[in-house]
Amino acid sequence: MKSRLTFVVIIISLLLLFTGIGICQDKINASDWVDKVSQGNINWSAGYIEAVGIGAPPEKLAGKINARPIALRAAQADALRNLLEITKGVQVDSSTLVKDFTVESDVIDTQVNGLVKGALIVDYQYMPDGKAEVRLRLPLYGNLAQIIMPLAMAKPPAAPAPAVKASESPSAPVVYTGIVVDVRGIQARPAMFPRIFDEDGKEVYGLANVDREYAEKQGISGYTHDLTAAQTNHRVTANPITIKAVRTSGPGKSNIVISNTDARNIRSSAESATFLKQCKVVIVLN
Repeated sequence: MKSRLTFVVIIISLLLLFTGIGICQDKINASDWVDKVSQGNINWSAGYIEAVGIGAPPEKLAGKINARPIALRAAQADALRNLLEITKGVQVDSSTLVKDFTVESDVIDTQVNGLVKGALIVDYQYMPDGKAEVRLRLPLYGNLAQIIMPLAMAKPPAAPAPAVKASESPSAPVVYTGIVVDVRGIQARPAMFPRIFDEDGKEVYGLANVDREYAEKQGISGYTHDLTAAQTNHRVTANPITIKAVRTSGPGKSNIVISNTDARNIRSSAESATFLKQCKVVIVLN
């Protein structure tokens, strides 16, 4: 009777845990830019990090009624380890990963570890062999951005070297509502805080241009691999300017260089200060 009561308590506790955290199974959109990594993925479009963990009960409990909750706990612990590894490998900018900041500061390391421990359980299932699988999700922005952004702002990457260019004629100012940057074909990579430069190495867009509240909530740019989806994205609203990037720079290939003509068009737009502050930028990758 006592062992049966103990088992019931364990089951109720686990049900409360999983119900309280919430179970959801979002499907990945066809236009989402997703980096598949070991034991998980980073969805740069939807703005989250996921990791999967697998756990097994001790051999002595194989086939017994209390094996499942133990397997679940083991799977969750495995998923947490995997999620921490993936999170620390996230590209912050073209020269820095999250783990670079955690190595430099015990405080940041503790904060990131604590954040990962609070990750959302989005799915769990039992396998025929008695093992359990748990999938965890951590927002890419929000609390993680609050931790990382001040460090990224204090350590800006170097600007790219100016390129040789032909003379250009100024364009008439136009009212734009956002920017779509097409970086397909130049091996660009996503990052939490990418930067856009003109051909002279002057920054057009980056953390220096944004309102911190917007940046922490949604990141300073969206990502997709579909140009039409980018141009109709609610983030850039009605009339975005679409730009074809010239090249990338930095080891992480997330610094983007655009032509001086496009840079001038952005700067001269009557609404540029507003849409840049509100992070109305979408980057198209392939």
